[in-house]
Amino acid sequence: MMQKVIDPQMLRFDEQQIPLEIRRHARARRITLRLTPDGLGVRLVLPERVPLKEGLAFAERNRGWILKRLSDQPGRVVFCDGAVIPILGQTRTIRHAPEARRGVWQEDDVIWVSGFAEHLSRRVTDHLKSEARREITTRARAKAKSRDLRIARISIRDTTSRWGSCSSSGNLNFSWRLIFAPELVLDYVVAHEVAHLREMNHGPAFWHLTRQMTENVGQAKTWLTNNGNSLLRYG
Repeated sequence: MMQKVIDPQMLRFDEQQIPLEIRRHARARRITLRLTPDGLGVRLVLPERVPLKEGLAFAERNRGWILKRLSDQPGRVVFCDGAVIPILGQTRTIRHAPEARRGVWQEDDVIWVSGFAEHLSRRVTDHLKSEARREITTRARAKAKSRDLRIARISIRDTTSRWGSCSSSGNLNFSWRLIFAPELVLDYVVAHEVAHLREMNHGPAFWHLTRQMTENVGQAKTWLTNNGNSLLRYG
């Protein structure tokens, strides 16, 4: 599935400038518009033979849709003292404890961060990546063992277009940002990729295996479709 990324541009609607990501797709049959994964810009997908000028005109004709979708997107949440973030469906508040010497730790619904304020964001990010790695790795290995499947390696990354993937060699990759999703969503993504260790497709056998390893598959898929972009808000 060949895609060609064209140098990014800016859409200008009156006084507003919107980042525009342009891609040509070998299998695209029509021009399409969607928000970029971070929810801050627009992705314009063009069939191979459609002129760029025609694509830009299409975007202009759909300015109302673009502005409405962008206005519906929630703002970015910076990791700072007082910030509120979701962790596996539970609300947590970040608090700075400059005099403490404990790094980052959780007590009830508070994430405490010691040290200098300028290091707070990085420390919270590192802590949450570690939590995501622990949560995902534990679940993936348990699910694989229950179905007699072998995982070659588990990697945790900051991906923005795929929450998880499985290679033909048995390597599983996951986005650490799944830690911000409800627990049932994270569990579904883990089961989905573990199922690919046996079924490298999305046929009936794949979905049967996935449902054997996790519950609420339909609910989790719907949540990701409707709210997946929100996971990119944090940090």
